[in-house]
Amino acid sequence: MSGNTFGTLFRFTTFGESHGELIGCVIDGAPSKIPLSESDIQPALDRRRPGKSPLETQRAEADKVRIVSGVFDGLTTGTPIGLLIANEDHRSADYGDIRDKFRPAHADLPYQLAYGIRDYRGGGRASARETAMRVAAGAVAEKILKTMIGDSVSVSARLIRVGGETDPSRFAAVIEKARDEKNSVGGVIEIVAKNFPAGLGSPVYDKLDAELAKALMSVNAVKGVEIGDGFAAADLTGTENADEMVPDPAAPNGIGFLSNHAGGILGGLSTGQDIVVRIVVKPTPSVGMPLKTVDGKLNATDIVTKGRHDPCVALRAVPVAEAMVWCVLADAFLRRRAVCFNKDKD
Repeated sequence: MSGNTFGTLFRFTTFGESHGELIGCVIDGAPSKIPLSESDIQPALDRRRPGKSPLETQRAEADKVRIVSGVFDGLTTGTPIGLLIANEDHRSADYGDIRDKFRPAHADLPYQLAYGIRDYRGGGRASARETAMRVAAGAVAEKILKTMIGDSVSVSARLIRVGGETDPSRFAAVIEKARDEKNSVGGVIEIVAKNFPAGLGSPVYDKLDAELAKALMSVNAVKGVEIGDGFAAADLTGTENADEMVPDPAAPNGIGFLSNHAGGILGGLSTGQDIVVRIVVKPTPSVGMPLKTVDGKLNATDIVTKGRHDPCVALRAVPVAEAMVWCVLADAFLRRRAVCFNKDKD
């Protein structure tokens, strides 16, 4: 199985399964002498970890991260950074009834067809448990960028739609209803990156928007990505869609924009405006109601998924989305410095 590594200069490889002993990642390409400790990473993991509220899976994982390599005397050494998190509350027995059945809308069937074997305990490698290590890598990326650019850079994500509802005050009620019905709902997350320099990205095949799309589409349950106006741009005219420019002495490059339909990216390069991305997260595939499926011998059967699952996985995907954007921007920034060697801060 390939495809466990993300990034070019700033890159990370994750490993481990949902019900294995631990999960971990190795980060390569982090510059030396960046201040880094476990306390820089833990707050992001605490936002993602399960069991914090009745609206989330009640799997009680502390998600305490350990740095096991790449840091000495509180500074990165330029060598690979190793991070580990123990799995403490897995209940593999919950999945015994489905070991020979394929859950609809889940990765069970394609994994079996692709590899001839699968870890049925919580989905194994296909589980969203893997995203904890993405969040850890994102926290390291954030530390690198804030050290090298400044504290003004930020990436923030928020739920803007849950189960068709757009009023945030109603989100909890929608999720609670789905949970009580042993069902699930999806959502839309918007991510905004602010105060990043212009020129991040590489034209043609490594466009910044292409890298962001790949990063976010690789997150469990994400089924769509749009940059800026996204699909809504199809209903605009060229004049409506154009982000007109004016002189602006207060802007970093002396150029201001009258709108941001492009989401801060033109020609695959950042413009210095806010980078705006939205993702669609499908409903959690593991539900507590009977669904039709087939077993390993292709017999028709019903399936009821037991265990502890998020009624809305989009809720905990918010910090994961932030982390992947941090990682893309860290990679793009380091790649830009590699070809623009006279640039110290931008």
